[in-house]
Amino acid sequence: MSVSFSTIRPGLRLADQVASALEAEIRSGALGAGQKLPTEQALVQQFGVSRTVVREAVQQLKSRGLVDSRQGSGVYVLAAGCEPLSFEPTAAASREAVLQIIELRRALEAEVAELAAQRRTPAQARAIREALQAIADAVAGGGDGAVEDVRFHRAIGEAAGNPFLIRTLDYLAQFLQGVTRVTRANEARHREFAEQVKQEHEAVVRAIEAGDAPAARHAAAQHMNNAMLRLQHADASFWRQDGTRLAAVLVPPTMPA
Repeated sequence: MSVSFSTIRPGLRLADQVASALEAEIRSGALGAGQKLPTEQALVQQFGVSRTVVREAVQQLKSRGLVDSRQGSGVYVLAAGCEPLSFEPTAAASREAVLQIIELRRALEAEVAELAAQRRTPAQARAIREALQAIADAVAGGGDGAVEDVRFHRAIGEAAGNPFLIRTLDYLAQFLQGVTRVTRANEARHREFAEQVKQEHEAVVRAIEAGDAPAARHAAAQHMNNAMLRLQHADASFWRQDGTRLAAVLVPPTMPA
């Protein structure tokens, strides 16, 4: 799978930003276990930084147990080192797991959106708008847009400028992609749901672009509230079919099916 990165912005330590961006791709699954990282030279060019910065960033990933070097071959992704959430593997518990993670997201996303509205640079605002368009492009191409959806919310996190919030979002990415697949699968069954999501995303982006922090917080929280309502109103057949299957990623693999 080919992964591309944007050049990074001044402010936070460059190595921290590179490490954070790479970790986000690993947590989201865009860079899977066993996959080789782009070469050092490729990362230098894509991020627009020095070799020293790239090497320090890779060393950070090694210290977190996310990558490992193979002599004469390159740097490879290891399995993400985070423990999965523990939910009983039943349809009801899978549904409950999704709703509980959305509750967590509601608190985080509202804060992140408010900070992004206060701190975003013009380049970051453009990146958020482009990430939003990427969701539409993915859906138009027949995909579910889940990966693009997670990246859209992370672009907002980058604009918030708080490395601790970014690391928290990176940690949660292993769960957010699964949850997003559940919510988008449910929304795809109802044309009005899909349209609501587009409008909610647009409201968040417009508030951030306008620098309206209270409106951004409200729009992000409302988006999460509505995501919960849409799932709560999902018909039973959804959870018997797509919902439970997609939510299976939230269940530890050691538990019986």
